Amino acid sequence: MTIDEMVNTILAHEGGFVNDPDDRGGATNFGVTQLTYAKWLGRPASIADVKAMDIETAKEIYLANYYYKPRINGLPDEIQPLTFDCAINHGPIRAMKFVQTVVNLAGFGLITVDGVCGPETMRRVKAAHAEMGNYFINAMVDERVNFYEAIIERDASQARFRNGWLKRAESFRVPV
Repeated sequence: MTIDEMVNTILAHEGGFVNDPDDRGGATNFGVTQLTYAKWLGRPASIADVKAMDIETAKEIYLANYYYKPRINGLPDEIQPLTFDCAINHGPIRAMKFVQTVVNLAGFGLITVDGVCGPETMRRVKAAHAEMGNYFINAMVDERVNFYEAIIERDASQARFRNGWLKRAESFRVPV
């Protein structure tokens, strides 16, 4: 999948402007939160600013903050789409924690689950994916589903998002 295809898939999941009072992210547009947009702009961003943000700016933020900065571009090609989507939806640290947890659970050595994609994480991820193939991707989907369920368990108000969250996670599941 090309980077443009990954971005377009994420945009399809994220949609446009939303300011749902039950959504912990607050006002978002194309999945970019008000806080993230303010950091991007280097100044406070109003809800109106978020609503007016164009899709090209969202794409720039995706690539800079959620693809290149966390080094998702260095992961095996097959796991990049899921990891990138996780980075947008959960933050890049949580996305890399999913990856690191799968490596550890699969027995490819113990790496610190810190959400940082350093050289040791990269080496072990490549080895684990080479051995596991699509099982690696599906294990990441399972980790993501478990994460969503834990959110709902901690805060029942989030249950209304369950079906959409699970549909999004399961859209990355692949045949083994």
